[in-house]
Amino acid sequence: MLESIRVTGQDPKPRDVKLGEFGHAGDDHVVPFEVSALDVRGRTVQLGAMLDAILTRHAYPEPVARLLAQACVLTVLLGTSLKFQGKFILQTRTDGPVDMLVADFSTPDALRAYAKFDAERVAVLEAEGKVDEISLLGSGVLALTIDQGEHMQRYQGIVALDGITLEEAARVYFRQSEQIPTDLRLAVARQVFAGGEERWRAGGLFAQFLPQAPERMRMPDLNGGDGDDSKGGDHPQDDAWQELLALLATVEPTELIDPTVGAERLLYRLFHEHGVRVFESAAVADRCSCSQERIEGMLRGFTVEEIQDSVEDGRIRVECQFCSKAYDFEPADFLPAGT
Repeated sequence: MLESIRVTGQDPKPRDVKLGEFGHAGDDHVVPFEVSALDVRGRTVQLGAMLDAILTRHAYPEPVARLLAQACVLTVLLGTSLKFQGKFILQTRTDGPVDMLVADFSTPDALRAYAKFDAERVAVLEAEGKVDEISLLGSGVLALTIDQGEHMQRYQGIVALDGITLEEAARVYFRQSEQIPTDLRLAVARQVFAGGEERWRAGGLFAQFLPQAPERMRMPDLNGGDGDDSKGGDHPQDDAWQELLALLATVEPTELIDPTVGAERLLYRLFHEHGVRVFESAAVADRCSCSQERIEGMLRGFTVEEIQDSVEDGRIRVECQFCSKAYDFEPADFLPAGT
């Protein structure tokens, strides 16, 4: 269900942090953390103004916006782990009413995203009260791609989306592709201000089990495998990891998105008995990589017929699917002389 947070008063304003004070990361900053007693590392984030700008720019129906918000949080949590110049791209292709979600993160801090959907099918589900995530997505695939640049090989992991949510699919990805015990929580809401103004918010927490002894990370076989004596076998039986799962199970969706809680307070609440180390946060921004030069280069790869088919009212007009910025071009610049 979509949560709502009611906030009275004005937006919190940033303040200078004096020597000896603890500064909170706030919205649109990813906070890395480590719980050494549990051999756990992770990241958490609350997305505010940046996410609201991405979603309201396209005036998505509420269920579509909620799905894309989850994709944004997941992309930010995973993309900010890249240690090189590159991109992390999340994309779904399904047969559901929301047939495509795309979110890509370009290091060090740029996020962009959009959703493709069938408005009539979404409206039908809304009328029937069936706007759950699985119904909206339908069946298809989730692809997670790491792009290290044009001279480097891409890495892509693909997970079937068939009756599972994005959060569940991400867990499957880490189990199958990286074989690192991983858990995460995602939440989306609209923040309601005094006077009725509403803004989108989302949050997430991502944690991985990384002990020095690799055998501690060993997971039981999948169902049906040799030696499988568990129901599901999704996690190692290590006590530290099981304790982490128990702690994450206590996290309420509102805690992930409530600006009065914040990343640091949530981490302290979860892990203060074990000691949690918080590292410097990393800002993320709503920033598209489109440009006049990039689109011109794309058009120069078109055939004469494709250029001619792109002409409307004597001009070629291209609108970026991510940021909705429009670019105009003169068709003659892309056609042979005399065409």
